[in-house]
Amino acid sequence: MKLKHAPIAGTLLASFFIFAYFVLPMFSKVLYDTNMPAAETTSSEAAAVAVVSAPAPPVWKATHVATPKAVKAIYMTSWVAGTNDFRNRLVNLLDTTEANALVIDIKDYTGKIAFAVEDPYLQEFDSVEERIPDIKEFIERLHSKNIYVIGRISVFQDPHFVKIRPDLAVKRSSDGGVWKDRKGISWLDAGAKEVWDYHVAIGKQAYAYGFDELNFDYIRFPSDGDMYDIAYPFSEGKTKALVMKEFYAYLRQELGDTGAILSADLFGMVTTNADDLNIGQKLEYALPYFDYIGPMVYPSHYPPGFNGYLAPAKVPYDVVKFSLDRAHAKVKALAWSASTTPDSREAKAHFSQIRPWLQDFDLGADYTADMVRAQMQATYDAGLDSWMLWDAANTYTAAALYSE
Repeated sequence: MKLKHAPIAGTLLASFFIFAYFVLPMFSKVLYDTNMPAAETTSSEAAAVAVVSAPAPPVWKATHVATPKAVKAIYMTSWVAGTNDFRNRLVNLLDTTEANALVIDIKDYTGKIAFAVEDPYLQEFDSVEERIPDIKEFIERLHSKNIYVIGRISVFQDPHFVKIRPDLAVKRSSDGGVWKDRKGISWLDAGAKEVWDYHVAIGKQAYAYGFDELNFDYIRFPSDGDMYDIAYPFSEGKTKALVMKEFYAYLRQELGDTGAILSADLFGMVTTNADDLNIGQKLEYALPYFDYIGPMVYPSHYPPGFNGYLAPAKVPYDVVKFSLDRAHAKVKALAWSASTTPDSREAKAHFSQIRPWLQDFDLGADYTADMVRAQMQATYDAGLDSWMLWDAANTYTAAALYSE
């Protein structure tokens, strides 16, 4: 019997040897590690508690400043806003003159958004070209100087979004291809609601970054190009002016409660013409939905013979004064026609909503400080106290601005 079970005994003996030689030391190591000195364990725990208890970094929140009683603004491209030396010269102009507001491009005619966006919806369209990497800090700096910041958004002229969503574009009626104007730029159909939503999202993002006012430009149908071979898939069956009015109302509906001030740029001749200029713009349709309207009353943009002026660019006071006087008459007529419905936005139209764009660039004439100042005086003589100066090159006539 003993001989029969000897292999089993040998096996058990070998197993015990392996256990004692290999496993017990490992077990002892575990016991040792789990019974470390109290001081070392306490130190590790304290470090962990310190990490957990460290205060979270403060959440960044945009600042805003109130709209000045008299807005006196200059325009800045997004490229300049991202160039320290150039933008600092313009900020110095704001610091040392009567100018108190800055218009900065959020999205220009290229369709590119000038700074990084946090909204996942906007990120889907690859629209960002980060020209202003420090947009939040720049706006905070402007606000620290009590400078009012207006963000300009070009809407329906947008070749980038057309590239991403060609289905939303203005089309050629002949073959259904994407239509382009004389400069080769494509446009979005003003009646496409998805386009409206996209620009509402841009507006909300910009306000969250600190822009005080959202200024919508190129809110119109195209006017230059082959107008005989053009089609609007989303606007078909509606007048251009009605499409634009619905867009204005949608902006007010979606952005009105954000806290942002809303403004619109319109052709200067909306103040004098009764029609929609064949681009859908009527002053009467825009006034109810925006806090401010910026008619572009650049004298150089009026045709020879306008109101009897052979060369409108050479009589800046006359052109601006006449245009704003006509705007005043339209506003009064609008308020009167809505007087039976005092709760409507139409009844709230006021002439003070008009804040014209004035010319500070050479076109039609070499614009001197006196000619720039003449437009400002015309604005005041018409009963207004706010204006915005435009120069695409951002080289303003400092002598036209009163020193502080």
